[in-house]
Amino acid sequence: MAVYTHGHHDSVLRSHNTRNIANSAAYLEPLLTSDAHLLDVGAGPGTITADFASRVARVTATEINADALALSQALAADRGIGNIDFAIEDVHALGFADDTFDIVHTHQVLQHVGDPVQALREMRRVTKPGGIVAARDADYAGFIWFPLLPELDEWLRLYREAARANGGEPDAGRRLLAWARAAGFTDVTATASTWCYATPAERDWWGGMWADRILESALASQLQRDGLATRDQLQRISDAWRTWAADGDGWYLVPHGEILCRV
Repeated sequence: MAVYTHGHHDSVLRSHNTRNIANSAAYLEPLLTSDAHLLDVGAGPGTITADFASRVARVTATEINADALALSQALAADRGIGNIDFAIEDVHALGFADDTFDIVHTHQVLQHVGDPVQALREMRRVTKPGGIVAARDADYAGFIWFPLLPELDEWLRLYREAARANGGEPDAGRRLLAWARAAGFTDVTATASTWCYATPAERDWWGGMWADRILESALASQLQRDGLATRDQLQRISDAWRTWAADGDGWYLVPHGEILCRV
């Protein structure tokens, strides 16, 4: 398992807590059935997991350690959701028997793991014949925005450098099909979807969130610890995020690759 570049600071969770089936797993939604048992690999704060729990018979949520898993456990408890099981797991070597789940799902995870092909092999192993392995990941090299602020170019360069130093692949979206084929899948549907932020409220949320993340999250700590950026540099990037958010012409696009793999 590679190091999780974002960490779990509040500024990160403000983004992750907005995710649900509609904005993050719409490509999988038509295949959800009321009798399915779904494995959610890398559940994070559990908002997508909880949405799945309202649509399928049972969900098993995994995370790499107890602290990360506690986030989705707390959400399930707060919402009174009773059909989610929880397990600490490494996706490279899942502790489940072969052919256990009808659907195995992961969102924004393969970009962070040390061996995404092995992760997909394991996801395939624990999926029943005829079942589905589904993955969606952003592709950082494809991020585009306006106005063109040089500090945001610097932010993107620093993020990609940090992610690769941690053993991940920030441009994962374009590689999902290749990884699935390398993992042995022969029936793969590859698609794409986006997040777009252009209204004042969306810009305030996205820009404000990243303005904080570049100063306070695990990414900020890593960049300074490894000598990749100074605090002053990060402050200038943070200020640029707020400048972008306040601009009435501001527009931001996040592309994602998606795969549906039939086992």
